[in-house]
Amino acid sequence: MNAGQNDERNVQILLNKEIQPTAMRLLTLEYLLEQQAAVSLADIELHFHKADRITLYRTLKTFEQKGVIHSIQEQQVTKYLLCDESCATGIHHDDHLHFFCTKCRNTTCLHQVDLSVMSLPPGFSVVQWHFSASGICDRCAGTMQ
Repeated sequence: MNAGQNDERNVQILLNKEIQPTAMRLLTLEYLLEQQAAVSLADIELHFHKADRITLYRTLKTFEQKGVIHSIQEQQVTKYLLCDESCATGIHHDDHLHFFCTKCRNTTCLHQVDLSVMSLPPGFSVVQWHFSASGICDRCAGTMQ
């Protein structure tokens, strides 16, 4: 995809989520789409070193509320990852494993892990699942040999 097609795609992503596509929102979305692992507000601030912290924070909160991203707690820091396309305002489908690598300190979503066998005893009902694991990721495992 060329830059023009990426821009059009990103505008459409935001419009589909009922988000007004401002310059900062488009830049933030583009940055998030390029990431392979979860990023914190501090990570995003480093990338956009001249951007206003409050604007970035509000952008992330809007994205989270509208189902563009979801947040996870990692080592007492909030980090953000892109949502599944089916997420929407107030409805997140984050029922996948978040894997934290203890070597590179990155968190990645592992959608391919089957979590469908999870069940609770009678009388319990789930409002939201949080699945996380830690260990060594495939990239770091390759560098350890």
